[in-house]
Amino acid sequence: MPEFFESVPFETATEIEQLAKLSYELRENRQAALTFYGVADEAALLQKIQAGEVPEHPAYEHYLAARILADTRAAARAALAELLKEANRS
Repeated sequence: MPEFFESVPFETATEIEQLAKLSYELRENRQAALTFYGVADEAALLQKIQAGEVPEHPAYEHYLAARILADTRAAARAALAELLKEANRS
């Protein structure tokens, strides 16, 4: 991997690093929100809310937060993929 970054401009490498870190933090925070309720994904949490297995509040807010974190992570990963594609063309 060091050879890859040797040919990448410093600003691009910095942006890649920041997006990778952001993606990691988003993943970990989403997982923490879901783990609190013992579920693997947002759909399972919503199902628990609808079944009355967990209190609607704050569970619904945590459900929304997990969805937003997942969506934001997908956007960060797409931006990272685009940056990596551009860096490989250089």
